[in-house]
This record gives sequence, structure tokens and C-alpha cells, in this order.
Amino acid sequence: MNILLVDDEQELVSTLAERLSIRGIEADWTSSGEEALVKVTDQAYDLAVLDVKMPKISGLELQAEMEKIRPELKYIFMTGHGSERDFRSGSSDTRTICYLIKPVNIDILISKIKEALAR
Repeated sequence: MNILLVDDEQELVSTLAERLSIRGIEADWTSSGEEALVKVTDQAYDLAVLDVKMPKISGLELQAEMEKIRPELKYIFMTGHGSERDFRSGSSDTRTICYLIKPVNIDILISKIKEALAR
């Protein structure tokens, strides 16, 4: 399994990657949407965990760009803003597995990652 975490909060995203690693799930991470596009171009990922609100490029905009590069990629979104209903109104993509509210519960994230990769 190859996972990419993207959140503009560098401390949060690096900590999530570390917590996943402790539980046996290796994940690359970046705090920039632009860098995420470079990573997705250079490496095949199975799943991307994206922050919804980031500077320069939102998670939904990033998803649209990533789909051009890796159409098979699956997505989990996370945010500290809004509600799942707000998010769902802006996204109809069936590859989006779920929408998690920050602070993200690591056990729920792991469960959703495993669920997504089992599909």
C-alpha cells in the first residue's frame, strides 16, 4: 500500500505519517499541493489523504489535478472547517471514501484506509 498525505499544516501531516508508521502503514507526506502533484507524477499511490482547505490549491482542486495523472487513485478528505454535508455538495466523486473532521482520530483513519484499499 502506497499512501500520500497532504495538509498545509506541516506538523499535523508529519505527525499523522509518523503515527501511521508506528502502526505499520508507511505514508509519504507533503504540506504543499504543488509538491503533491510532483510526487503523484513520480510515484504511483493507491490512496491520497487530502486537506480540504489549503492555500493556493484546495483539496478538491488538487484531487481534480491528481486524477489527470493517476485516475485510479482513491481519496480520503479531512478538514477543520465545515461539515460533511458542505463537502458532499462540492464533490460527487465515488472514489472519495470519506470525509474526516480534524483532529483526525488515527484509528478511524486507519480503518478508512484499509476499507478504501480493500475495494
